Amino acid sequence: MKNSRLLTIFVIVFVDLLGFGLILPLLPYYAESYGATAGVVGLLVASYAAAQLLGAPLLGRLSDRFGRRPILLVSVFGTFIGFLLLALAEPIGRGMATLFSVAQANLFIVAVLFLSRILDGLTGGNISVAQAYIADVTDESNRARGLGLIGAAFGLGFIIGPAVGGALSQFGYSVPAYAAAAIALLNLLQIFFLLPESLSKEQRNAIAQRSRPPFTLKALWQALQRPKVGPLLHVRLFFGLAFATFQTVFALFAQAIGIEARTTGFILAYVGILSVITQGGLIGLLTRRFRENALLISALWIMGGALLGWAFTRTLPTLLLLLLPLAVSGGILNTVIQSAISKSVSREEVGGILGLAASLEAMTRVIAPTVGGFLIQSVGVWAPGVFTALLMAWTVTFAYRRIVHPGRAERLQMESSHAKVA
Repeated sequence: MKNSRLLTIFVIVFVDLLGFGLILPLLPYYAESYGATAGVVGLLVASYAAAQLLGAPLLGRLSDRFGRRPILLVSVFGTFIGFLLLALAEPIGRGMATLFSVAQANLFIVAVLFLSRILDGLTGGNISVAQAYIADVTDESNRARGLGLIGAAFGLGFIIGPAVGGALSQFGYSVPAYAAAAIALLNLLQIFFLLPESLSKEQRNAIAQRSRPPFTLKALWQALQRPKVGPLLHVRLFFGLAFATFQTVFALFAQAIGIEARTTGFILAYVGILSVITQGGLIGLLTRRFRENALLISALWIMGGALLGWAFTRTLPTLLLLLLPLAVSGGILNTVIQSAISKSVSREEVGGILGLAASLEAMTRVIAPTVGGFLIQSVGVWAPGVFTALLMAWTVTFAYRRIVHPGRAERLQMESSHAKVA
């Protein structure tokens, strides 16, 4: 029964990300065909992450109270409507322009594109709900493996989706959006007919009685200050910022060192495949053999070294070699951090806390393109690699002090104070 639930969640996340991947690489071309400037396209892409920043923790907390299944149904339905708006942006925009007697229909079409991405961002941050479902149906010994399957499904969707979307785009930019809407509808039916609820009525009633307040920045700040989960959320933020910087500026880096666009796509697919292998199979073997804290520290070190090497790499063979440890360490960190977060809070808080973690990740995707682009333009092509490597080096020391040996710094400080008094 447990394995069938894990398989169902795996397929749900894969199909969800497949639909997202279909339109992701085509969105800039779609918007530009209606007169959107590069700056507007940037805002359009960022609007999804900004909306997810608010939506993910709210969905996670609502799933704690009302159950995982109904929130997954609502969120996937919102994704379906978002993709449908994306596909119908032109007729809706032109209809609005006619209604308001405005000659420039492109303005309304781009506004519909923004509405579609914001709606999908608010409702589509359901990865935290899927992760909470995994936490419900696994115990601490196999949770990392279960969450690794989520990561693998995530990666597969990103690998296959853009390729299929690119193939469909030859028939028009709206065709991949229609396909993504159809996929979302298929996912909705799958959840309705195949996915049972993971929280019992008694558990939901107990959570409802505790009646936690809705998500606020204050709630996020309070979570970051908590002794167990707070340091893990900090590491999620720092690692996420470093990895998102790599992802968002890699195409600019590749262009600067003379790698053509087609090859860049293959390289990113290579990274995705390595991440899927890590999270889908390797992580289960590693967590059975090593403690999660040891895996966390080791992966942080490896990623820091790989990012530093990336900064000074100028040849394709060396780059492919360096991306191997980078992708594997990223896959390990994604899984181990989420597993540790889910174990650091009570069952009643799992959905909400994983939602906060998802919102922090969304925040990094808003910040990273700006920071990375500025560093390449103002400092040099090597600057994002050095910046992210330094960030990871600091994160290692932070994780060692606050997660691996959380009481050591306090004891040393107290011993120092006693020595001064004596």
